[in-house]
Amino acid sequence: MALWVIVPAAGVGARMGGHMPKQYLPLAGQTVLAQTLQRLAQLPGLGRIVVALHPEDPGWHAQPLPPQLPLSTCAGGRERSDSVLNALRSLQGLADEQDWVLVHDAVRPCVRLDDIARLLQAVEAHPCGGLLAVPVSSTLKRSDAAGDIVATLPRDHVWQASTPQAFRLGALRQALQAAVQAGVAITDEASAMELAGHAPRLVRGSADNIKITYPEDLVLAELILAAQQRESASAAG
Repeated sequence: MALWVIVPAAGVGARMGGHMPKQYLPLAGQTVLAQTLQRLAQLPGLGRIVVALHPEDPGWHAQPLPPQLPLSTCAGGRERSDSVLNALRSLQGLADEQDWVLVHDAVRPCVRLDDIARLLQAVEAHPCGGLLAVPVSSTLKRSDAAGDIVATLPRDHVWQASTPQAFRLGALRQALQAAVQAGVAITDEASAMELAGHAPRLVRGSADNIKITYPEDLVLAELILAAQQRESASAAG
């Protein structure tokens, strides 16, 4: 079975500020999105990467991407779930209902291929699928509307979800469709699968698989990419 990858990239990055969506900001000589796509393109057995874009996307056609990358695009939606659904529908006639689909954030350029390989191995025989995540290590606080603490939360068995998230194509499409029809806000694909009665597997990923959300994250991502490059060179030599 082929492996398919969906990259929702229709967001405008309001928390980042500026005039350009954060996936098009410069990072280590390229853009954030280009870094992400070129890393995902190295996955063994890859069938295609589908990128869901905003209807008025300002930067896709300026991306310096190698022409041999197995890429296609589709229209993104108002919500993440709409974008992923559109991408899944674009694979009709190409992918099988039982094929694995990875959904990965456009602004997680530091994901490690070894982590993705462990994710796919962990879910191979799983009835649902799973996602990369990191156990929470910091103390968690709940606040009121004014920002004052109202409770300290136990962190036992609490994880911070990341991506990729891996599910069977047909099951993921059905779960997302049901969530959208029910009017439930879905922030990641695992939430939709949980709503459908499934229990996705949590697979520990690397903490350096950061999501670029604020301006300071770009500086950290550049440091991480440089460290990973040195690590790879050391392992190869």
